[in-house]
Amino acid sequence: MKKIVFGIIIAIIVIFTFKYCDDKNEDKIVIEEHSALIQEQIKNVGKLVVTEGHFSEVFSYKNSKAIFGDYLSADKKALVVVNADVTVTYDLSKIEYNIDETTKTLQILNIPKEEIKISPDFEYYDIQADYLNPFEAKDYNKIKETVSKSLMKKIEASDLKANAQNRLISELSKFFMLTNSLGWTLQYNENPVNDLIQLENLEDILN
Repeated sequence: MKKIVFGIIIAIIVIFTFKYCDDKNEDKIVIEEHSALIQEQIKNVGKLVVTEGHFSEVFSYKNSKAIFGDYLSADKKALVVVNADVTVTYDLSKIEYNIDETTKTLQILNIPKEEIKISPDFEYYDIQADYLNPFEAKDYNKIKETVSKSLMKKIEASDLKANAQNRLISELSKFFMLTNSLGWTLQYNENPVNDLIQLENLEDILN
């Protein structure tokens, strides 16, 4: 009788051991599948997010060159009309992240900073120059430098960068929706992201 009871106990232990191992293996497979889904989502989002804008600038350039001290001056001037196409780009293929299967966490370590590209088209009108003070390459370079600084101020004062950040947040929200649906946790650095509103506040971090 003791042998029969002992045999039953051994059988139960073996059954539970196999079931435990099967459950552990099944959990491991599910976690690996989830990890693969998250990596695929990151791959799909890993693209350029481009926001475009157009700006115009009218710039009056003047330069005087003293001749014979303060007795005479040679002047030159030009009216410059600039039309510029501007793009604000986030290269999401550069996102740095870590997937921790043990804690079921997707951690965003670093979001690439926006890249601003200005493509200006210069048109010169009413160019006037003295023989003793002609237009030179350095004048055109100075005009381009001054206009670029002015355009950058316009870009900063516009809603172009904010629109670009909104598009970025829209792409990042896909990470939250996927991890949330899988029972995983999304973190930015070491801070858990618990809802989309919190994710939208990343805009403050990006500035």
